[in-house]
Amino acid sequence: MDIVQIIAIAVSGTIFFVVIELIRRNHLKERYSLIWLAASLVLILFSVVRNLLHFMAKAVGIYYPPSFLFLLAIAFLLLLLLHFSTIVSSLSENNKRLAQEIGILKKRLKDLEEKETLRGDGSEGFSSSGKME
Repeated sequence: MDIVQIIAIAVSGTIFFVVIELIRRNHLKERYSLIWLAASLVLILFSVVRNLLHFMAKAVGIYYPPSFLFLLAIAFLLLLLLHFSTIVSSLSENNKRLAQEIGILKKRLKDLEEKETLRGDGSEGFSSSGKME
């Protein structure tokens, strides 16, 4: 094993253990960590079995194996962007729905307050038992 392979294994392993630690401390949800775990495992695999990187690169017609790693990195980033885009879209819809519900509730509260002031009995919406009417 040469020094480059040792460094590659150490960096890949560090990424894997950092992701595991982030999951353990609840800084990263399991749902979002799957892509990172898969990427770190692929890096570990290519670091340990260097011939696999050469074989995979030649299989797709790339004659310089580090270029294949760049291709994998770009594919990983595209998957990550797609994943986060779906999450942002979902959160945006949830946010819109919640804003609409808040608007409806504010309108209902305003209508109830106006109804109560028109009543003008001074009880401010509470019955003799202390409960809201």
